[in-house]
Amino acid sequence: MTKRDFLKIADLSLAEARDVFGLSRAMKSAEKGSHRKVLAGRSVAVVLEKASTRTRVSFEVGVAQLGGHPVVLSTEGSQLGRGEPIKDTARVLSGYCDAIAFRTFATARLHEMASSATIPVLNALSDDAHPIQVLCDVFTIEEVFRREGIADGIAGRKIAFVGDCSSNMARSWVEAAQIFDFQLALAAPKGYFPPSYEVESANGNVSLHSDPRRAVEGADVVNTDVWASMGQEAEYKARLAAFAGFTVDEKMLAGAEKHAIVLHCLPAHRGEEIDEATFEGPRARVWEQAENRLHVQKGLLCFLLGVTP
Repeated sequence: MTKRDFLKIADLSLAEARDVFGLSRAMKSAEKGSHRKVLAGRSVAVVLEKASTRTRVSFEVGVAQLGGHPVVLSTEGSQLGRGEPIKDTARVLSGYCDAIAFRTFATARLHEMASSATIPVLNALSDDAHPIQVLCDVFTIEEVFRREGIADGIAGRKIAFVGDCSSNMARSWVEAAQIFDFQLALAAPKGYFPPSYEVESANGNVSLHSDPRRAVEGADVVNTDVWASMGQEAEYKARLAAFAGFTVDEKMLAGAEKHAIVLHCLPAHRGEEIDEATFEGPRARVWEQAENRLHVQKGLLCFLLGVTP
């Protein structure tokens, strides 16, 4: 079987993403413990160069539920912390494990891991992309839409992303807009949008807005994330000032569709990018979104490894 990596959303075709979603739905609806032989005798390395709660727990639990053995490595607990080259780590892990989930900083490190490994590498977050999270978010949106009678899928709907649109989250949403064929409205202050070539590559599925209320108008989903991500702590005060007026709250949501739902990939800074009432309110689907990391990652692992649950 040819090695398949998942470094960005576009590494899957629409049909393949639908296959992943089908696997994910089947495993989510099954009785817990019913798939414990799927990865029996296999191991998955979860390499964390950035702090993590959801990524670590969802991968560790998911691999265990499939009967595999998760091996969690942090920078402090491995030779990566002492400067071992990525390519050396990739070669060693390829001899021990069956896949690598890599959460890192520079995209160059991710690509070096993938090019040096002979087993599938999954981008569990890098500076330029967070494809697993966005894949899970699309899955969540479609799940909620169907359950609540809003739509049969995400195609043709309007998704708004409010906040730092130069972030890895927003940039993966730009990729997803083209593949899943929805309209993505990005709302940010000047200087906080994705590179122009990425927006242009979305073939008209993405619009840019300096006024978040305009972006949210008519939206089926309103999405946000922290204004200062890991590694941007020194910019915190400047970002707080730049994003004044971009807090997702009920006033901003007044122009969205009545059925509009709110997403946040967590962790959240309540009172900054989203207010407490909205975060804990009836529109929020944050906890379903977080849980679905577990199910979609299991589906993605099965797809990349060519196994059937």
